[in-house]
Amino acid sequence: MEISDRPGLHEAGEPEFKFVGNMHGNEAVGRELLIYLAQHLCSEYQRGNNTILNLIQSTRIHILPSMNPDGFELAASQRGRAKDWLLGRANAQGVDLNRNFPDLDRIVYLNEHSAGPNNHLLHLIKDRVQDDNKLAPETKAVIKWIMEIPFVLSANLHGGDIVANYPYDETRTDMSKCSCPENELLLIHSGADKQYTPCPDDAIFKSLAEAYASNNPIMSNPHRPPCDMEGDDKFVNGTTNGAAWYSVPGGMQDFNYLSTNCFEITVELSCEKFPPASHLKGYWLDNKASLINYIQQVHRGIKGFVTDSEGHPIANATISVKGISHDITTAEDGDYWRLLVPGEYQVTASAPGYETVTRKVGVPHNPAQKVMKPKRQGFEEINIYFYIICYIY
Repeated sequence: MEISDRPGLHEAGEPEFKFVGNMHGNEAVGRELLIYLAQHLCSEYQRGNNTILNLIQSTRIHILPSMNPDGFELAASQRGRAKDWLLGRANAQGVDLNRNFPDLDRIVYLNEHSAGPNNHLLHLIKDRVQDDNKLAPETKAVIKWIMEIPFVLSANLHGGDIVANYPYDETRTDMSKCSCPENELLLIHSGADKQYTPCPDDAIFKSLAEAYASNNPIMSNPHRPPCDMEGDDKFVNGTTNGAAWYSVPGGMQDFNYLSTNCFEITVELSCEKFPPASHLKGYWLDNKASLINYIQQVHRGIKGFVTDSEGHPIANATISVKGISHDITTAEDGDYWRLLVPGEYQVTASAPGYETVTRKVGVPHNPAQKVMKPKRQGFEEINIYFYIICYIY
């Protein structure tokens, strides 16, 4: 479903956000919370709630309550309160959807040794993906969705623990000694079981995870008993690097980051995977502020347009930030969004056939505010114009 003041349309300059729930069919809390959230957004919009009005008028919000409805139905078919821990996790074909995405981590880790590309890696194996019968129908449908819409920020809702998990989800392997052909890289999963594996955007991902966890009284409580009762997860303020927790090859979180401009975290919402209906209201109250606050994070950092000297948009221009080895690209309208923590940055726009433009941009430590009104900044000698607006949270 889509919640927007202009549904069905990408508005130039307006960021796209998504929530995905119930990827594992037996993890039902996320599915139900997203239904609660959709109802809340609609009802508060109609009531004239200024926070919700501003959010919907400035953001196109997509909500997929259940990525795995077959698994959910299987899990729900069990009688009694006690549920099998794994029944319904996979889809109808027995595929774990969060291990089924193209493993782009393997490619980017190899590229770190060869100065290869650090973003939009799906095109390297696109033909193979389209013909790969090992990819589940749900996986292919979500890949198509992710690739067609210029998503900026996302969260994937799970259950079984209480933590906000950020990339990378898969540990590194020493790819410098690998002579594997590109079409075999997806088969290599030989990283360590647990190892902190930061991505180039580690700082903003930590901040995004904290933005969710800090508003959840259970997730942010350092004294809560661990779900597995072992107490060795070493979560920090309700957050964790994914690979430091356990390595996940073929996960959706890292696929978003490495195939598109979309930054995604994974949120584990509850110790119990398929709780009784009577528990759902409590989970909603614990997570309502976190869900709303997380959507607002899509307006952090810098955003703008890249156009030519006549004002025509330049799609697929590359936006680079000095010191962060992960680039993003402009959408069809030349618009872009670059999530960043507060700081001073050197931002470069480049496109084939145009001279490169570099700007210094400050993202200050202030509460949410516009620090620059939309204004065309001309560089007459280079035929590329930057539009930059900074929003800080």
